[in-house]
Amino acid sequence: MPRRSLLARLGGAKRSFGRDIEVARERDPAATSLTEILLCYPGLHAVWMHRGAHALYGRGLRLPARLVSQVSRFLTGIEIHPGARIGPGFFIDHGMGVVIGETTEIGEDVTVYQGVTLGGTGKDVGKRHPTVRDGVIVGTGARVLGPVVLGECSKVGAGAIVIKDVPPNSTVVGNPGRPVVVDGQRVRPDVHHPDIDHVHLPDPVAEAMNSLVRRVSELERDLADVRAGRPLEPRPDAADAPSAEDEVASILGLNAGAGI
Repeated sequence: MPRRSLLARLGGAKRSFGRDIEVARERDPAATSLTEILLCYPGLHAVWMHRGAHALYGRGLRLPARLVSQVSRFLTGIEIHPGARIGPGFFIDHGMGVVIGETTEIGEDVTVYQGVTLGGTGKDVGKRHPTVRDGVIVGTGARVLGPVVLGECSKVGAGAIVIKDVPPNSTVVGNPGRPVVVDGQRVRPDVHHPDIDHVHLPDPVAEAMNSLVRRVSELERDLADVRAGRPLEPRPDAADAPSAEDEVASILGLNAGAGI
């Protein structure tokens, strides 16, 4: 029986390593060969070393587990606490500067880019790091702080700082992170649906400023007409237009979900 159990564990490890390699092939167009993936992908090395450290951590060997994680950090530039729980299909692209805290939980098929922090917000005990559901993508330099939940298939734009839960199928950008897509639809549906192409992600703050500038320009024109004694020209859509407060709140995502 012990022999069969050992064989089963070895078979599971082989399948896991094989999936990790396939994930690198699928998600990185720069991956050209098996040899390159095995030798030149620090994200892959960090995940493999974490699995060993996590196994030690689970057996109560805390110091050896931390030593393995520190060796991994030295070799790869990626720091993963051995207590973090990471599901299959996890891929770290490039990876330098990635930090993953002790109580972080990561589901299946998650992708993070370089400079990402999945961290805590202080010296709280218990669950103090993020929970990342299946299929999430976290962009370059993003910070996800505290025991927040990133819903299934959500995306975090480059440089975003997320301090509240993110709904499933959403894209969040900015500081603090604000939802620009919920269930595949923009918070403002008149704007093009963005993807994880960080260059073309929308900027809610800039949109809000543009909205305010447009409204100020309209008020200036009305004031000029009043001063000149000209009648104000009615605007056909004025009755249905939202107030400035409602429009800005919609753009910035000042509602339930991620953000302020």
